[in-house]
Amino acid sequence: MSLSTGGPAGTDQPTGPAAAVTLDAIRDAAARLAGVAHRTPVLRSRTLDALVGAEVFIKCESFQRMGAFKFRGAYNALSRLTPEQRARGVAAYSSGNHAQAVALAARELGTTAVILMPEDAPRSKRDATLGYGAEVVTYDRYTGDRTALAEKLAADRGLTLIPPYDHPDVMAGQGTAALELIEETGPLDALLTPIGGGGLMAGCATAATALVPGIRMIGVEPEAGDDTRRSLEAGRPVTIPVPRTIADGQAVDTPGELTFAINRELLDSVVLVGDDEIRAAMRFAFERLKIVTEPSGACALAALTAHRVDPLPARIGVIVSGGNIGLERFVELMATAPAVR
Repeated sequence: MSLSTGGPAGTDQPTGPAAAVTLDAIRDAAARLAGVAHRTPVLRSRTLDALVGAEVFIKCESFQRMGAFKFRGAYNALSRLTPEQRARGVAAYSSGNHAQAVALAARELGTTAVILMPEDAPRSKRDATLGYGAEVVTYDRYTGDRTALAEKLAADRGLTLIPPYDHPDVMAGQGTAALELIEETGPLDALLTPIGGGGLMAGCATAATALVPGIRMIGVEPEAGDDTRRSLEAGRPVTIPVPRTIADGQAVDTPGELTFAINRELLDSVVLVGDDEIRAAMRFAFERLKIVTEPSGACALAALTAHRVDPLPARIGVIVSGGNIGLERFVELMATAPAVR
């Protein structure tokens, strides 16, 4: 399924909706993040190359500060606030990783954070958010409108709302992951990136298509949470029931307005993976790559290990987006995880 709309690949300054984030903005974000965020490693595996039949380069955002790519966007956005905004503090809404990222960035930049989190967010993510010094307010993700609740919370307390993906500075920060990857590997034929709200993909697609004209941008969603795939097919954002999937970081019911506009221009395709395929990829990452990933973090890798990418490019980049999972949950998921074949 091709979803390409002929976006402005190969240019530093996109036009139309994609102008919400540019390669220049991503390079500026990289300068702000230098010495603050980790330049995460790129792993290779002969076993994975042989299994897939291609050269695979894995960008390990599980080794980023607070354990996921989200720190890049949160720190970039908070660092651009005015002194008055920092003095009042920030608010955010998140199932876990953006929550931790905003909490940590707020601590680093000397401000305060109040985070709206679903009641069923993983305990390890909630505890880490509290540990970074944020206040946590909970809601029911299946009955509450998190955006409306967060906007009211921010308005009531006079806080600046930092959304998890639909924000130019957040997307620019996330795009630094692809910038670093391509700087290290050189040109790639394709880049696989997990999609939740779409901010990581929007930032990475902006960077990658500008740096490597003709690169295939492939998004990966869990089968139960295919809001971006459906939206791209419909040509407009659509809303699905709140997904019930082990990939909690991708349990989004509709794409962001800005992220969808960019991804509609720059994505080539979206593939889907099942929860068992995600668990198999997590097991493979643990046993063969020696890294721990959370389910959302392993989603893009699962597209390769489940052989969902066709035609297969020769040189493939993969974003492993995070590794925030508690021991008990990891053991539970791995207890019956199938092996990759």
